Amino acid sequence: MSETSWTLTIQTERLILRPQMPSDYEVWYAGFSGRLPKQHQYDDGLVSLAHCDRQWFTDLCQRHQQQALSDQIFVLGIFSRQTNQHLGNIDLSTIRRREYQWAILGYEIHNQYWQKGFGKEAVRSALIAGFETLGYHRIEAAINLDNQPSIALAESVGMQKECIRRGFLYENEQWVDHLIYVALPPNLGLVEQPPVKDLSQENT
Repeated sequence: MSETSWTLTIQTERLILRPQMPSDYEVWYAGFSGRLPKQHQYDDGLVSLAHCDRQWFTDLCQRHQQQALSDQIFVLGIFSRQTNQHLGNIDLSTIRRREYQWAILGYEIHNQYWQKGFGKEAVRSALIAGFETLGYHRIEAAINLDNQPSIALAESVGMQKECIRRGFLYENEQWVDHLIYVALPPNLGLVEQPPVKDLSQENT
């Protein structure tokens, strides 16, 4: 990472994962505006883009840059290698560095692109980059107890069910229990490494 910008490009067979840039506005907008109605209770479905003009998106990209440079959240857009369509987003948020190297994973594929394996492909590649490039050792996903599609995705990439955390997240005006799925490097066939010193700053 440089002092002024952060970048990471991950290429898979069908996807490119990278930070979103202001020039992505049209494909980003098309991805969100092309969503289908809500498919299940954990799908956001159609969303309002009334406030999402080009300046708003530019500000969003700049905010993501600042968050990455401060080692808070690394947000990547998911793009089709063939068509450059915006398929969704994935992020890794630092919980604690130093001797922990611990992060939490978030992911979302626009529902018009479901059932094509994009989520599995994106999540697996992001986990590998999280270990090999960002220096994490433990990456978690917090999933609602009855969110079967997300559970299936986590398991499909080698994440392991670890526990249920009670009252873990405030959703719909109540504290909700969540399943915790965890990936360590060996779960993806990688070798465990000691903490990377230049990423283990005073982030607690």
